[in-house]
Amino acid sequence: MADSGRLAKSQNNGFPSIMGILNVTPDSFFEDSRVNSIENALLRTEEMIGDGAEWLDIGGESTRPGAIPVDPDEELERVIPIIKAIRNKFPEIGLSIDTRRASVAKDAVDAGVDMVNDVSGLSDPEMSEVVIKNNLSICIMHMQGLPNNMQNNPNYNDVVSEVRKFLTDATNSLLENGLPSEKIIVDPGIGFGKTLQHNIALLSSGRRIVPEENMNLMWGVSRKTMFEHLLSRERVEDRLSGTLGIAAMAPDKGVDIIRVHDVREHVDLYTAMRAIE
Repeated sequence: MADSGRLAKSQNNGFPSIMGILNVTPDSFFEDSRVNSIENALLRTEEMIGDGAEWLDIGGESTRPGAIPVDPDEELERVIPIIKAIRNKFPEIGLSIDTRRASVAKDAVDAGVDMVNDVSGLSDPEMSEVVIKNNLSICIMHMQGLPNNMQNNPNYNDVVSEVRKFLTDATNSLLENGLPSEKIIVDPGIGFGKTLQHNIALLSSGRRIVPEENMNLMWGVSRKTMFEHLLSRERVEDRLSGTLGIAAMAPDKGVDIIRVHDVREHVDLYTAMRAIE
């Protein structure tokens, strides 16, 4: 089973671990991240591992702005066969299931995942039980609203303080029920119910949103809409340079895991930065 967070970061000389994105969906916003068969998923997995990914995040429901929810049975049908196939062929890679549903997480654990990536911040009351019972790593992300309405009118008095409070409240129940803080990853939720100004404030804040020192911080900014507003890059295909610019700031901001579409480019970035340091 793969290790997460602070230990993985220390093994990388202070640079974040790389988590590659594998979407078993027809509608995720970046087409190149999508797979539609076990064969396709295995080829993509082999490529990302070869490029240097330490984690893969597998999702069966798009949570892009405006996305329509997927039936849980369909989500399971999409991800479980692929998780089993990847775990069987690549036993050493860290596997994360990107889901909001405890029922999907439970079956994904049985199929071989090491982590749950919950963009809804434990909105399913049974998710904590699944995580604690199986001693999983868990990434808790902040989202204001739901994917189909989260970008309608994001509003905060103090986005950094409010996101930190949400993450503190969400992680307290896990800690109280015995999950080690090292197993917990928090994510500010860039683009999930946030304006460009909110996103920039959260990225600038770095580890200020992390409730406890031993917890881990993950950033997921890869090719997101913030680059359309920040850099006038409407096409998703044109957002890699901006993504890498943010990634270059991640080590100084105390980020432990960075979730990306472009594994090779991020590994190259950190290899070059490490050589200079």
